[in-house]
Amino acid sequence: MPTTIATASQRLLLLTVCMLALPATISRAAEDGERPNIVFIFTDDHCTQALSAYDPTRITTPNMDRIAREGMRFDRCYVTNGICGPSRAVIQTGKYSHINGFMTNGNRFNGDQQTFPKLLQSAGYQTAIIGKWHLVTTPQGYDYYDVLKGQGPYYNPPMITAGDDGQPVTRPHTGYTTEIITDKTLDWLREDRDPNKPFMVMYQHKAPHRNWMPAPKYLNWLDDVTIAEPETLRDDYKGRTQAASHQQMTIRDHLSARDLKLGDVISLNPEQRKVWDAAYEPKNKAFEAAKASMTEDEIFQWKYQRYVKDYLRCVKSVDDGIGEILDYLDESGLAENTIVIYSSDQGWYLGEHGWYDKRWMYEESLRTPLLARWPGHIAPGSVNNDIVSNLDFAETFLEIAGVPVPDDMQGRSLVPVLEGQTPDDWREVFYYHYYENPGAHNVARHYGVTDGEHKLIHYYALEGKKIDDWELFDLKSDPNELQSVYGSSDYTAVQQKLQTQLEQARQQFNVPEDTNIAPQRRNRQQPAAKRKQ
Repeated sequence: MPTTIATASQRLLLLTVCMLALPATISRAAEDGERPNIVFIFTDDHCTQALSAYDPTRITTPNMDRIAREGMRFDRCYVTNGICGPSRAVIQTGKYSHINGFMTNGNRFNGDQQTFPKLLQSAGYQTAIIGKWHLVTTPQGYDYYDVLKGQGPYYNPPMITAGDDGQPVTRPHTGYTTEIITDKTLDWLREDRDPNKPFMVMYQHKAPHRNWMPAPKYLNWLDDVTIAEPETLRDDYKGRTQAASHQQMTIRDHLSARDLKLGDVISLNPEQRKVWDAAYEPKNKAFEAAKASMTEDEIFQWKYQRYVKDYLRCVKSVDDGIGEILDYLDESGLAENTIVIYSSDQGWYLGEHGWYDKRWMYEESLRTPLLARWPGHIAPGSVNNDIVSNLDFAETFLEIAGVPVPDDMQGRSLVPVLEGQTPDDWREVFYYHYYENPGAHNVARHYGVTDGEHKLIHYYALEGKKIDDWELFDLKSDPNELQSVYGSSDYTAVQQKLQTQLEQARQQFNVPEDTNIAPQRRNRQQPAAKRKQ
């Protein structure tokens, strides 16, 4: 009997040990290749008006559309702070600008803080970032980085990577930047990644950021067509506060000769310049010959066509590169266990309100494209109208990888939304905050909330002075946001509701009062031509 009892105890102990070890065994198995790979494709200043899955009237983007067709298109993806660097910092941290410390493009990102790539690394993911970084400091949390130096030119970019000693080194490149970034990403996927680890790669383009220099193969594309003008191209800014008319971002008055390809073209080598001049010189000479007899509005029309066509030409090269990445994922067999996400740092004005650039809480700037493909999880051809945000990206990447989302992150994982199961308590209102004034384009500092149907905006600083201006828009009756109804008796209840939601959002996200609104002293050693546009 004692021997029999002892044997039974040993068996019970063995069973207990095996049960306790089971989760660790599953975890190791996941680490060995079952967890999804993540390919995050990111552009700079790409709007939904130039992506045919959203709007096919100006351009066809078959490869971006392919992600939407095989996955999900989000129609209300809002950004927290519509400008390049701050948007990237939000994605790295899952936190608003006032928390992660990167509020304007003049800031430096604190890479020592918690970021989602670091968390993925610690969980066994191999991480890489290739292309535009734009956060000043050296990337942290990446096994491999090869990033543009600063904003980066469209041709022959210097790029920063880790040298043999692990320290950052800058290396020159020859060619078109969009194509170089694509080639480097493909090289990393094919040759440099560890095939025994799941991976996360951020494939990030400069394009279609200003000053919109197309690739050689697209220099004459669209020459024989006229792009339709947006209905608000000649906006007079009546019906809104002083902020709308004080900006400096109109196509009519604020595009430079370099933007319009009428001035000096930098960064081209002699061979590239020859091709460039062959494309632009005949068009420029024709314009100069006709200019004296053109009306002001005809010159404005010419500027719009030159601007929008160059922008679209840059987008076309990005779409080509995305196609190469998608083809590789399919051909290599990686596609079935890889989520592909496409987005941009914010929206953009493609002539709406007469503007180029971004920054505003108005729809064209606030809303950014978001497409996602994840076989077995996302139903092909899905369209989602929930309010989602770049604030949610870090949390999404972590949940996809099976990594716990830290409590101090301020967004929410999109995984249930991607799988068609939006939680009942999903956000119904969204908070936005823009800080960069005084600054490029003179867009007033402002914050506000939107529920997707109405929008309340508070402008509180302009040109170093406090202001107290408010706008309220009914997005159903006034989708172009031309007439503020703030203070209208017909909207008293809506206005009160949004003001309450605005106060609640500022409390929820611990937003401090912004009191540092005086003009910042410029760096006198920095040439004017080098300042951030």
